[in-house]
Amino acid sequence: MLRRENSLKINQERFNALRDVTSAMREEGLRKCGLIFGIDYTMSNKVQGEKTFDGKNLHEISEDCLNPYQEVISILGETLQPLDSDGLIPAYGFGDFVTKGDDIFPLKDYGSCVGFREVLQTYNRITPDIKLFRPTNFAPLIRKAINIVKQSKKYHILVIAADGQVNAEEDTIQAIVDASNYPLSIICVGVGDGPWGMMKEFDTRLPKRTFDNFQFLDFHDVVSHARNRQTAFALHALMEIPDQYHAIQELGLLERLQEDEEA
Repeated sequence: MLRRENSLKINQERFNALRDVTSAMREEGLRKCGLIFGIDYTMSNKVQGEKTFDGKNLHEISEDCLNPYQEVISILGETLQPLDSDGLIPAYGFGDFVTKGDDIFPLKDYGSCVGFREVLQTYNRITPDIKLFRPTNFAPLIRKAINIVKQSKKYHILVIAADGQVNAEEDTIQAIVDASNYPLSIICVGVGDGPWGMMKEFDTRLPKRTFDNFQFLDFHDVVSHARNRQTAFALHALMEIPDQYHAIQELGLLERLQEDEEA
């Protein structure tokens, strides 16, 4: 497996436009996939927008502009929705006062959201009433995504939008390692000011996995100097997906799910 920094450099040289990434997906046979969203509701969202969001709470909802979470949902939702075979998108929150770092909660009261627009609408409706808390733990969300993949028997992309460093590091690392045994890609988007030192090194410090299933990117760093922030973000977020899906196929992870069901 290529080291993370080498792999990223190769992909940046390989893909110059979003259409290059989507073409590579099709070449690898990726026609349909599932999409899952996870949203960070920890307390640090109140202060992590000091530099990158005009000092506002990263979850602030207004008519003037989209907050970073709204942008992540909108851009990746619109980009990936054509690949979503059933249009249903499970969306979850974590780190709030109720679930803390031990569990997750569905954004929608009943069932999955129908399309990314309902994910965004649901986020807009419930977020003002959610009490932010702590800590930051991706593990319950990743394990939920694994269960969704096992039940659906199809490839999924999990998008985690989070504002800070992971507190429950060992638990999260183990969940990522476990997820590499399934047809699941994890895109972690850092929103807000950072710092992102640990997250940027996260991939290289992970134990040996079945395939390189985890990617981190700094949202502000990607879009701040881009002529088209939507295209730039989608390009950087998805550029590792073709190689990940190729690895999933080579390893037979989708076929293994079918065999487990038959057994």
